[in-house]
Amino acid sequence: MSNKSKGSKAERELYQIFVDNTFRAVRVAGSGMMDNTACDLIAGKVGKKFAIECKSCKAKKKYITKTQINDFLIFSEIFGLEPVVAVRFNREGWFFLHPKDLEDTGENLAISLEEIRLKGKRFGQYFEEESAEISEANKMIGKPLKENEI
Repeated sequence: MSNKSKGSKAERELYQIFVDNTFRAVRVAGSGMMDNTACDLIAGKVGKKFAIECKSCKAKKKYITKTQINDFLIFSEIFGLEPVVAVRFNREGWFFLHPKDLEDTGENLAISLEEIRLKGKRFGQYFEEESAEISEANKMIGKPLKENEI
């Protein structure tokens, strides 16, 4: 299986995790192939939106170019999305972290399996805070507004 196929498979897997956790999500067409596609997934709920950069790795350390992360941060800012790097090490599952938590190696940014265990969070941990805020907002959806709320 080529690296591109492995990456696409990882993106589809992560997309499904978002959908299974009641997020709306889309895979970005051409991600990693075209200059203007700086993220792999966009996911959100009422009041919270995320740009997700997906990485899958069988080595003990994942390297990402500074240019790729910089483009990702610019893309996220333009669209008002919170940037999240999602990394799956083989047989370890998904970890989520903010790009600022990546290690600067000089030429690249990187995250090791050891470091992501310390700095990264699992899906429920990373998105739990946001979900609590969102569930309050969701309670208001579909309810008629009272006269004093108009």
